[in-house]
Amino acid sequence: MANRGDVIAREAIEQLSAVADADVLAEERLSHHTTLRIGGPCAAHVTCHTYTALVDALGIMTGEGIPWVVLGKGSNLLVADEGFSGCVVALGREFSRISDTHDGTHVTVGAGALLSRVVSEAQKRGLSGLERCVGIPGTLGGALSMNAGSANEWIGDVVHEVVSLHPGEGMRRRSGEEISWGYRSSSLPGGEIVLEATLKLKEGDPDGIALNMERRLQRRRKSQPMGLPSCGSVFRNPKGRHAAALVEECGLKGAAVGGAQISDIHANFIVNKGTARAADVVELMRRMYEGVRDQAGIELEPEVKFLGFSGR
Repeated sequence: MANRGDVIAREAIEQLSAVADADVLAEERLSHHTTLRIGGPCAAHVTCHTYTALVDALGIMTGEGIPWVVLGKGSNLLVADEGFSGCVVALGREFSRISDTHDGTHVTVGAGALLSRVVSEAQKRGLSGLERCVGIPGTLGGALSMNAGSANEWIGDVVHEVVSLHPGEGMRRRSGEEISWGYRSSSLPGGEIVLEATLKLKEGDPDGIALNMERRLQRRRKSQPMGLPSCGSVFRNPKGRHAAALVEECGLKGAAVGGAQISDIHANFIVNKGTARAADVVELMRRMYEGVRDQAGIELEPEVKFLGFSGR
């Protein structure tokens, strides 16, 4: 949707500010809401703490013709330096709950809950199945949308049911088997907002689960730059190949533009050394894409999502 101007944005912000159980921040910098710590301001950042607040806020934005996007922790997102002319919606308190179902092995989790918290709670309750997600940033909703995990195992494997909101039409409920899960993808409709999911886990020994998690986390620490802001893998792995190896073969590992650098630990990560701009990251992605295309004849597909860029 096209931006309809600052006047409408101001009117919408006034209406949004009147929504019960919603917190509204005007001209909020999105660098505060992405793991890459990059991005200009949005017209408004709206945190909805209840289902009613979410429906009301979406109704206002739709009625005013204001573009909007739902954002978790922004762990795979690059926001333009100019920001985003629309509204960013975040899921608050009601969407962060974690509760057991009657049999004790199924756990219902709000889409706004931090994935790290969900993994930790499962371990404490002696429930196995989420170890594959240890060390992955973001919220459960984001993890479901991108089917977080590795090339061989992902969160979709343990999904029993997903509840989502189709704006203007209401809630929809799907079993995990109705959803197609693939590498870094799911068939969940992009126009729907995930509200919660029920995960089917298995009973296990809390200490054994913790040990498994620590081993996986240690592997991540050795192979990924976890000490600097990043957005995770910037390109998807082509079939049968690793994007990081392809980039490294081009001699681009460690290359830098401005405050952004292709990690010298993992060549498919771009890190923010402290002063990076979105333009720096885009330039590095261009070099990676063109280098791999020219040398290996492979056109890499971005895994990172873009917000606020012209044509995106």
